[in-house]
Amino acid sequence: MRVTVVGAGVLGTMHAWHAIERGHEVVHLEREREARGASVRNFGLVWVGGRAVGAELETALRARELWEEIGAKVPGAGFRANGSLTVVRTPAEQAVAEDVLGRTDAAERGYKWLSPAEVRAYNPALGGDFLGALLCEKDAAVEPRTTLPALRAHLAATGRYTFVPGREVRDVATGSVRDDHGTVYRSDSVVLATGAWLGGLVRELAPELPVRRVRLQMAQTAPLGEALTTSVADGDSFRYYPAYAGAALEALRSGEPQPPVAAEHRMQLLMVQRLDGGLTIGDTHEYDEAFAFDVTEDPYEHLRERAAALLGRPLPPIRRRWAGVYAQTVDTAEVVHREQVLDGVWLVTGPGGRGMTCSPAIGETTANRIGW
Repeated sequence: MRVTVVGAGVLGTMHAWHAIERGHEVVHLEREREARGASVRNFGLVWVGGRAVGAELETALRARELWEEIGAKVPGAGFRANGSLTVVRTPAEQAVAEDVLGRTDAAERGYKWLSPAEVRAYNPALGGDFLGALLCEKDAAVEPRTTLPALRAHLAATGRYTFVPGREVRDVATGSVRDDHGTVYRSDSVVLATGAWLGGLVRELAPELPVRRVRLQMAQTAPLGEALTTSVADGDSFRYYPAYAGAALEALRSGEPQPPVAAEHRMQLLMVQRLDGGLTIGDTHEYDEAFAFDVTEDPYEHLRERAAALLGRPLPPIRRRWAGVYAQTVDTAEVVHREQVLDGVWLVTGPGGRGMTCSPAIGETTANRIGW
């Protein structure tokens, strides 16, 4: 079978991966010379702990298995099963942790409670003052800046994969795709994984697309100078991720409002160490378009202060700042929007902030539905 995949972010690349794994030929088109969207502007988190019960958690757990298999085949992806610590600093935050630790899926997620001494033994870089941390052993990380090229190189080595960058798709029909150079690609099936690009041809094919766009701000620091042995989150992540919903979370929200800058920008702190020693930190969430074209400094000041409080030392200097935009299903209980827009043509979009985590399993499900 011949497959054409449009979009070389992580979602499109994972669809190409599954097609190649099943013995098919793939032509992979990308409008940029290299993917520059949300797939390279994220933490590289394989984040299981915060996922909602049901389809979202099931998808994340399957994706976690697939990421480990992929990481063993493609070392350049930088996969590491480092787990995460959500560090709590107040009794109300600890109550949320205790609530989720008592649920039936706690073991499935790899949840454990660590005392302050256990936290420091598990991750010695955390030298601040806190009450403890929620450990999620299932969480992992990859390298967003190197994963996609490494995956493509692995696929190309099969002899059945062709990457065609710098080509924007102008027309899609059953069995064919035409790019802006006039080249036509014939195939048995087409997958459109165009990320946050929801206008133009995508709107023509799916005019009532139930997907919105979300803007974020993030940054990367100079090397920390020591190992951050896990990914790290602060207690504000409880407010953002659906796994923590419940009475304890409502008590946290009503009893401990976020600082104004964090509330205004819908913030949490996530912190992941890159293989070069730097820290990726973030993030903010903006939902109302038109989005700003510039980045705002106040959120970075908040992130620096919060990270320093957990580390017990100043954060290394920020070397890079960026904004990103991802596509998210309007009904956030839906893991992704998958729609057959023409015979043999599938549009897959809107995983939101779950894209890096869930893409391997999303691609697998698409492959199964198409019958690759």
